Amino acid sequence: MLIALNDRVYLNTERITRIKVDEVQDGIRIRFYEGERQVAKSQKFPSVADAKKWIEENFK
Repeated sequence: MLIALNDRVYLNTERITRIKVDEVQDGIRIRFYEGERQVAKSQKFPSVADAKKWIEENFK
């Protein structure tokens, strides 16, 4: 199944093996991995709760 990460990028959820909510200097980002390799990262979120909410809404 594909989900829209932003207006130009779609993720194949069947290949994503790990999702990490990461706190960076300028905000919160979600990083997507296939095995050991990072394949995408999300837009910035203002809080970890907002990032987790996005994950719950898009990965069912």
